[in-house]
Amino acid sequence: MYKGNQSVITEFILMGFTDNPKMQFTLFIIFFLVYIVTVIGNLGMILLISIAPKMLVDFYAETKKISYNGCMMELLVFALFANVECLLLTLMAYDRYVAICNSLLYSIIMSKRTCQELMTVMCLIGLVNAMINTSCTFRLPFCRSNIINHFFLIFAFGCIEGISIGMILVSYAYILGTVLRMHSAEGRYKEFSTCASHLTAVGIYHGTILFMYFWPSSSYSMDQDKWTSLFYTVMTPMLNPLIYSLRNKESKEMGAHLKICTSFLFKIIY
Repeated sequence: MYKGNQSVITEFILMGFTDNPKMQFTLFIIFFLVYIVTVIGNLGMILLISIAPKMLVDFYAETKKISYNGCMMELLVFALFANVECLLLTLMAYDRYVAICNSLLYSIIMSKRTCQELMTVMCLIGLVNAMINTSCTFRLPFCRSNIINHFFLIFAFGCIEGISIGMILVSYAYILGTVLRMHSAEGRYKEFSTCASHLTAVGIYHGTILFMYFWPSSSYSMDQDKWTSLFYTVMTPMLNPLIYSLRNKESKEMGAHLKICTSFLFKIIY
């Protein structure tokens, strides 16, 4: 903060998506349902979605405020878990590489202790990067205006993003080479299918962020930026349980049971 005659900012005003009361009610209902699905599917990752509750409250609040310290803490937590998720996707790509390209050594290379150490390192890197981003963001002067034309305070973690994408591409280049050398079509399909969930998660997570980075500045608009940000802050956490459970044995069995129950109900009704 600058010192002198300028006042000290203690809170920010978030502009949100719209000032239309009817539209705010509609958006509140839509995103409340999305948030409920997200919470149910992500009970173990509740901190990943710390932006959504505040957004829901702001749809009905007359003054859309967030305290200076609250904004700082929310940004720190969101940056931490966004960094960790980015690094986790990279680790999962390496895990798929070892499983397919060095399957005989998989249990040795990716031992329980190794995984624990890698997770610890990822959390530390994510924390340090989040602290740096948050510290740099809140060292900026907010004396001219404390109104943010967004529904949360945006930050960037391009270094981790670039490294993560690079390592994922390298891992899948080796995986692709190994799979294409297989003589069995069934074997190739099996190996590719084990990567489906991870590739879907990578596409949604990195695709959204890259869309924001590489969108031409000549056609840039804040509203478009808001909706794009909404996708990876609200929609991605909701989709994660569905993506990662696509090939789970329990999910397949549940799907089979639901199919049987549905057929039975149709027979009763009709």
